[in-house]
Amino acid sequence: MPTAARRRLPLLVTLAIGAVFAVLAVWPQVIGAQRWQFVALAISFRAPLALGLGLLAVVAGIVALVRRRAAVALGLAIALGAAALGNGAVLLARGVGGSVGEGDLTVAVWNTYGGGAPPEAIARLVRESGADVVSLPETDADAAAEVVGILRRDGIEMTAATVQAAPGDRPVPTSLLVADALGPYVLDAGAGSTPGAPSGVWRPIDGTGPTIIAAHPLPPLPLIVDEWSTGIDWVAAQCTGPDVILAGDLNSTLDHLWGLGRDGGVVGDCQDAAQQAGAAARGTWPTSLPAALAAPIDHVLVGSAWTVRGFEVRTDFDDAGSDHRPVVAILARR
Repeated sequence: MPTAARRRLPLLVTLAIGAVFAVLAVWPQVIGAQRWQFVALAISFRAPLALGLGLLAVVAGIVALVRRRAAVALGLAIALGAAALGNGAVLLARGVGGSVGEGDLTVAVWNTYGGGAPPEAIARLVRESGADVVSLPETDADAAAEVVGILRRDGIEMTAATVQAAPGDRPVPTSLLVADALGPYVLDAGAGSTPGAPSGVWRPIDGTGPTIIAAHPLPPLPLIVDEWSTGIDWVAAQCTGPDVILAGDLNSTLDHLWGLGRDGGVVGDCQDAAQQAGAAARGTWPTSLPAALAAPIDHVLVGSAWTVRGFEVRTDFDDAGSDHRPVVAILARR
């Protein structure tokens, strides 16, 4: 082999390996790796991942400049830089903005961290957003009833419902508030739940309103990653038909939910409200990180009977006691 070719070989090999790494770091869905535990955790934080990869690319580039024949370092710099830029491009495509418009129905989600956010803060969210439907993972029946009482004194009539954890599951209930103007709702006990943490499906008694699902799958942590995966499959199974609204802490980003869509839907038959509003890269957890760096795991999913007029991640509740930010979606009937 000629000397010049031998010198280029390490660079070419590194670039080839780096290209595979860059593709997987940006789009693990290529091989279905978005549900592998380590990948699932890493891809939840695309912005920090992009920054970290970019920093490593700079370091590798400096090494390539100061050392002679540093072909491997140069190849690494190119691959890491490509992965950083790719993750940044995905974030920009999903949107870091958000907007507030006018519609027919307002839906809010707030994981209150096992009651860390008090009823007064939840009531404030309802008042300020004008929410008609509020999904409250990790909020018990007593707290939900207290919120209803506070709102009633303000002239806002809502009804609360709560699903409890099954025996042996995490002892965190999930509550739902529905404006009385939407009519009475009943829990569909036959719809089941996400394993490990409770979710519920509520249907209008008179059959004229949307089906409402308050969901809370487990997170993709060691020993429970299978339950997490089953949970998001359950979420997709509930998004059936046009008149459905699913809201909750899904412990998943759009990456984890990839491949669950049907007939043009992103998750089941549903679209993601944040994605539709250009705000799907704004993070909701944890509040200790800026929204630009946090994981966007709290969602509102809507069937084809609904169009999204606005979506925002509320950062003004960061000191309210929860580790999640509330999200608010404004919907209109088609």
